[in-house]
Amino acid sequence: MVKTDDSSIDPEQQRAVHDAARRALDRASAWGVFPTPVADILTAAKLRVAPTSAFDPRRIVTYLADKAERSASVLKSAIEKVLGIYDAGESIIHIDDSVHRSKQTFLKLHEAGHHEMPTHRKIFRFFQDCEKHLDPDIADAFEREANNFARFVLFQGNAFRDVAADHPLEIKSILKIAPDFGASIYASSREYARTHRRACAVYILEPVTFCERTGARAEVRRIEVSAEYARQFGQPTETAITLNHSLGKVLPIGRKMIRATPVSVTDRNGHAHACLAEAFDTTFNIIVLVYPIRELGSKLKPS
Repeated sequence: MVKTDDSSIDPEQQRAVHDAARRALDRASAWGVFPTPVADILTAAKLRVAPTSAFDPRRIVTYLADKAERSASVLKSAIEKVLGIYDAGESIIHIDDSVHRSKQTFLKLHEAGHHEMPTHRKIFRFFQDCEKHLDPDIADAFEREANNFARFVLFQGNAFRDVAADHPLEIKSILKIAPDFGASIYASSREYARTHRRACAVYILEPVTFCERTGARAEVRRIEVSAEYARQFGQPTETAITLNHSLGKVLPIGRKMIRATPVSVTDRNGHAHACLAEAFDTTFNIIVLVYPIRELGSKLKPS
């Protein structure tokens, strides 16, 4: 099932988030340091990561017993819903250490985003100290802002975009750049498509499953496109990729990677364009990169 948009915010929100993110990078002297030094950023923010994971069922009882009733209530209400928790009262975050390390990096910065945004910190503390619950619309807005904070800090503003511009337009570039920033392939793929100066799209798919009617099938988790791709082709709306789909030929069935393969994509005016599609199986998701052949220049043509 396609995930709902988790990062769109209006320009005013974006300015506030980016200002907070810049301050966080400035305090930690983190600009130009790779991988992005998350530990230094948290330390400079006077924010601690809980030394033991509160998400480990064996430790929940101990944590609840040791903490004050207020903190215990906060943890208990959130433990089954999220992978990270920000305790505004104690300036401490809890991260599920059972998820991949690169995912933990983003989670830490997401929770740091709540800490660094003054409005978040004040309101979180208020609601933790009473029996009320944060309005769902406000909570959703806060999550989007925290995601944008994490994204800006992790990729150091436009640094990822600028590095990507110096690499070939291909999926191997994502795999090469991601570790340099300490980012997951998932997050890096999204950033690659969203910020690339050329026309390209990234489909993030769930692992391939098989059904009697369509055979191989991969549900679409997210689709990110560059501004130029959106201008030419619009925003793709597929919810699943099957063997009958134009991208079906790049589903990596029994393989880790599918090299650049010719596909056809229809633009907003109904005209078909020759494109290339590549795929990489991260085990957790399948990353498919699509781009018009003309974006490669006259020297490169599909074999």
